[in-house]
Amino acid sequence: MYEKTYPSKRFKHTLEFLQKHVNTKESILDLGVKNPLSKIMTEQGYKVTNTKGEDLDIDFSSVTATQTDVVTAFEIFEHLLAPLNVLKEIKSDKLVTSIPLNLWFAPAYRSKTDKWDRHYHEFEDWQFDWLLEKAGWEIKDTAKWTNPIKKIGLRPILRSFTPRYYIVYAERKK
Repeated sequence: MYEKTYPSKRFKHTLEFLQKHVNTKESILDLGVKNPLSKIMTEQGYKVTNTKGEDLDIDFSSVTATQTDVVTAFEIFEHLLAPLNVLKEIKSDKLVTSIPLNLWFAPAYRSKTDKWDRHYHEFEDWQFDWLLEKAGWEIKDTAKWTNPIKKIGLRPILRSFTPRYYIVYAERKK
């Protein structure tokens, strides 16, 4: 069987999880601007609309004005000061979202050149679950995976067996 190669392990796992819970007949609002993963989703037959780069901490217009079956948010909520607010505003009944997990042996990510490319939150899985539940979502499935890097040192060794990414499929509580 032909296996598609993706730019990263993260994309491969994310797409497999998405395909498990969302069929290509369902429309998707992907939080965040168009990116390599949203392009892959489109190539796989999904109907994807992206937000326009607005600050989702204060501007929910794309979320409230777009009617879709599913909202996806892949590595978005760690960049927001108050992710609870946008999570409550989502109109769709299904959510597929992933975050980088807090690594006890590494500081939170902070770009020195891009003021927007910073993590205000790096959650533990239970914290993210709690956030989703508080925002009115019922968690139906989760998965985690590692992100080993090809470097020498203690942190690269720890990354080979410590989960870095956490993905959740949730449905709006009725």
